Amino acid sequence: MKLKYLALAGLLLISNLMFSQKDSLILINKDVLIGKIESMEKNILVFETPYSDSDFKIKWHRVKEVYSDRTFTVTLTNGKRFQSSIRTDSTDIKKVILINEGVSFSEDLSKVILLDPYGSSFFSRLEFNIDFGITLTKANNLKQVSMNSSFLYDANKWGVYGNFGLIRSTQDNTEEIYRMDAATGFQWFLPKDWYAEFSVNFLSNNEQKIKLRTTTRIGPGYYFSRNNSLVFSASAGFALNNESSTDPLVDPNTSAEAYLGVYFNKYDINDFSVLTSVVFSPSLTEGSRFRTDFKLDLKYDLPWDLYVKVGTTYNYDSQPVEGATKGDYVFETGFGWEWN
Repeated sequence: MKLKYLALAGLLLISNLMFSQKDSLILINKDVLIGKIESMEKNILVFETPYSDSDFKIKWHRVKEVYSDRTFTVTLTNGKRFQSSIRTDSTDIKKVILINEGVSFSEDLSKVILLDPYGSSFFSRLEFNIDFGITLTKANNLKQVSMNSSFLYDANKWGVYGNFGLIRSTQDNTEEIYRMDAATGFQWFLPKDWYAEFSVNFLSNNEQKIKLRTTTRIGPGYYFSRNNSLVFSASAGFALNNESSTDPLVDPNTSAEAYLGVYFNKYDINDFSVLTSVVFSPSLTEGSRFRTDFKLDLKYDLPWDLYVKVGTTYNYDSQPVEGATKGDYVFETGFGWEWN
């Protein structure tokens, strides 16, 4: 009998040691998961278990308790970023115990908006997506191809992003339509939801007779809201605008601008997400010239990291080159894949 109790105690001790070496979750439906936290971002917790072929993706608000002695890069809704373990507060399960610079404190679980294992690989912090659209019609032999891609990499104190979009369309008895827009930028995260941003933006558009417009922007930004359901921010500053026209009679032009940009991303609408941005650019050196760039994307997530997307882009210039339209818009659909 004593041997039986000793064996049982040994099993319990081994189980306890194994449990302490793993991350554990208790969900609101009282399910218990033991495994490894891969990441948590945009209200989605990715959790690996030894008994499942694929990782679990769990809505963060469905997590009731979380326990891990591993070190994560943690981001809160107030913009603070630091390295810490995370454990549910034994005195209040709606809160978690975190450690910042050696000081423990209690914080609402809902205010944790990012968990990234500290020392994780480059690819674990990278988000990437790409989608394509094709239109073929017999009438007038219409052929149109579109492609869009973007990436985002967030480190502890800084982030890099980029995007690229291309549309080509040919049709009998009509001039070929070509449009390219792209951007790359760098953000430095500052205290209290502030950040500094530097970006370079490119546009080529034969509808507005733009061979290439390169706009370099620099300025501060602020997160008005950043939580597990949305991001809402704005930035402002100065820009240098260089333009060349498809019209050989129009000389290249350089001008200075101010800019105000607003960014909104709502991503906790079941499998839907909405991304929109608008940038207002009044000229500082060309009198009353005023430009606006607007973008809106609606995305629906499918299984296996696939998605379908509907989007529109609008560019306005109050003083285009002679013979060009003031405004140009694109409406497109696409089918794509994302990796994060």
